[in-house]
Amino acid sequence: MEALKKAVGPLVVVALVLAGALVMLDGDDRKTVTALFPRAISVYEGSDVRVLGVPVGTVDTVTPEGTAVRVEMSYESSTDIPADATAVIVAPSIVGDRFVQLTPPYGREGASTDTLPDGAELGLDRTSVPIELDQIYSSLNDLSVALGPDGANADGALTDLLESTADNFAGQGESFNQTIRDFSTLTTTLDDNKEELFGATAELGQFVETLADNDQTVRDFNQSLAQVSSVLSGEREELRAALSNLATALTEVGRFVRDNRDILTEDIAGLNDVAKILSDRRAALDEVLEVAPVALNNLALTYNPEAGTLDTNANLGMLPEQILDDPSRFLCGLVEPNDPTDGGACDAIQLLVDDILQQGNNRAPFLGAGTGTSYGERFDPSLGGLVEGTR
Repeated sequence: MEALKKAVGPLVVVALVLAGALVMLDGDDRKTVTALFPRAISVYEGSDVRVLGVPVGTVDTVTPEGTAVRVEMSYESSTDIPADATAVIVAPSIVGDRFVQLTPPYGREGASTDTLPDGAELGLDRTSVPIELDQIYSSLNDLSVALGPDGANADGALTDLLESTADNFAGQGESFNQTIRDFSTLTTTLDDNKEELFGATAELGQFVETLADNDQTVRDFNQSLAQVSSVLSGEREELRAALSNLATALTEVGRFVRDNRDILTEDIAGLNDVAKILSDRRAALDEVLEVAPVALNNLALTYNPEAGTLDTNANLGMLPEQILDDPSRFLCGLVEPNDPTDGGACDAIQLLVDDILQQGNNRAPFLGAGTGTSYGERFDPSLGGLVEGTR
């Protein structure tokens, strides 16, 4: 017997050491988290701590603290809890123990990728509790009192409302059901297009803000529009007659266009050609419009009505020497620009120029002779009928 006692003693010591080591190892393999709840009914030490309904830890202590309840929990360190997790007391049945669930699970879309640190504390803003049965009964009692004979139905108003509603909806069940279905479809459509809807609302808000910032301008515009409307109202008979005449004119124009479609097509094509030519020669047109008024004014000033002559002083020094040396070639170049030496008109010009040079006729001012008409010749004050002569 004494030998048995001596053998059991060391075994008990070894067992105690192993148990202490297991406790220490188990403590090192768990994390803790503290949560503050407004109430913690049916939550006790040893209640489960779960994630997605799977137990991962237990409740260590439940301690009242002022108007809140502090619940300290521990869970397996191998379980990752997101840093933004919340603690929710779940009641699986009306009567029975409850458990604390940490949600959302780590890795779910929208959850934090960081993990909850060891010893973290969740405040009242990160905890939730279920509605208790007595709260439901109290709310129902308050509702019945509010709708009862001492409340909304004191004068029978609620009864009248229910009776009128029953009469109005009698036989309209199918229509009412379809209305609810259509409203459901509408809400689904709005939900699918919420970004566009909110975008349109934002743009509408900016438009209203712009109108508010330009309130006086908008008022002036509305006032002007009202004045225009008043004028149109006073002239409505004339406006009606003008619109009637315009309709008649448009009818006639339409008939004219149909009857002369081919001719109009040709005219428009020709007009298009003219427009292209004017566009290509716009630089020359600019020069003509700039120089023509001065040239016409100078021409008017050169005419001498008493003598019937154009009194001009040609600046022959500005003419090129080749023109003075060979005027017939210059004139032929104007007539035959491709080949000034070609026969025909150029030969006739050559003979005329030679004759003028031989006779020294002063009717060729570009040859260096004088201007005007010789004193022995008769003159025509009307310039051949271009202007009214003088006596």
